[in-house]
Amino acid sequence: MSFERIKEKLNILADAAKYDVSCASSGSNRTNKNKGLGNSTGMGICHSYTEDGRCVSLLKILMTNYCIYDCAYCVTRKSNDIKRAAFKIQEVVDLTINFYRRNYIEGLFLSSGIFKSADYTMERLVAVAKKLREEENFNGYIHLKSIPGASDELMREAGLYADRLSVNIEVPTVSGLKLLAPDKNYEDFTKPMLKVKNEILQYKAEKKIIKSTPKYAPAGQSTQMIIGATGESDKDIMYSATHYYKNYHMKRVYYSGYVPVAEDKRLPAIGSQVPLLRENRLYQTDWLLRFYGFHVKEILNADFPNLDMDVDPKLGWALRNMQHFPVDVNRADKAMLARIPGIGMQSVHKIINARKFRKLNWEHLKNIGIALNRAKYFMICDSSKWEKRDLEPSRIKGLILQNSSGKFRKEYSNQLQLFS
Repeated sequence: MSFERIKEKLNILADAAKYDVSCASSGSNRTNKNKGLGNSTGMGICHSYTEDGRCVSLLKILMTNYCIYDCAYCVTRKSNDIKRAAFKIQEVVDLTINFYRRNYIEGLFLSSGIFKSADYTMERLVAVAKKLREEENFNGYIHLKSIPGASDELMREAGLYADRLSVNIEVPTVSGLKLLAPDKNYEDFTKPMLKVKNEILQYKAEKKIIKSTPKYAPAGQSTQMIIGATGESDKDIMYSATHYYKNYHMKRVYYSGYVPVAEDKRLPAIGSQVPLLRENRLYQTDWLLRFYGFHVKEILNADFPNLDMDVDPKLGWALRNMQHFPVDVNRADKAMLARIPGIGMQSVHKIINARKFRKLNWEHLKNIGIALNRAKYFMICDSSKWEKRDLEPSRIKGLILQNSSGKFRKEYSNQLQLFS
């Protein structure tokens, strides 16, 4: 195979992989051994950064963009008139090793269109990971996309070689999936998820008894939902995400704003704006559920099925629940401190540690780094400055927006930055 043909395949299949955002390497701890190649990246998305500020990158490609399915939202659907290509197993292995040796990448993210069958496709993905681990002694990060409908045997083998596995649920609801991908069954997505969950639990239990038990998908599994392709509310999306976190032990659920790729009456028109702000608000809500102690029903319910696009979801919740405020930062517990708009979890811990030595005033809180432009309306401290005023929620919201700026302000009016 000529270099030019490999380059052409790489251009086609790397471009096709850009629509998949569920590409994080958090949670893996694969140690280099026997003078092998690479170390697990620790945390990383293609061209992203680790917690310590280190830039990392993964080779992110499809095995092929041929596909037997005709999902309306997918650029690689079989009816789409695009240039097709497919890598051989050894070509992906060689690309990964050569790119690693040149310090271009620290790992591999490998997905694929489905050709012939789910098992045939998954078998080829597993073969790449197996060759990298056993023949090339590669210990870098590997993320494999699980193919919906793949057998339990292949899913088990995949987890022995990959650091993370993921099955994209694609559309948040079963009704949406039936509308846009009628050839696919919901159970084909959840079956491999359940297998991975059970295998992880089993291997962890065995590891406690037999220390030599190999790791199985040490970075867990993730999934991705396309946002804005169908008419689901934010409530539908986040209730679905909560279901996957709870029942399949997902490490992450990713929310990807739909990019119009086809003229189809079931979908937004080509040229329609990608719902980036909505995607951002969903990630903020996800963060509140996972790290701030919120329950999804507090933020989204029958009365409030969609998020407020003007303000972040924590501020939105606070404005609807003023009966809980103001909070005395010198007395409140950790859970209540975390619910004050403008205070992140790091600041919560700083407040708890600092108040052991003295009562905190506004100057102390400013030095800790909380966002006082929001927080000052929801808390009191050891100071008479900015004394509590009986302001209506709408008035508080207006004052905060008046003095705020955000990354979406150029596209949308009255948007806030990501909350602390």
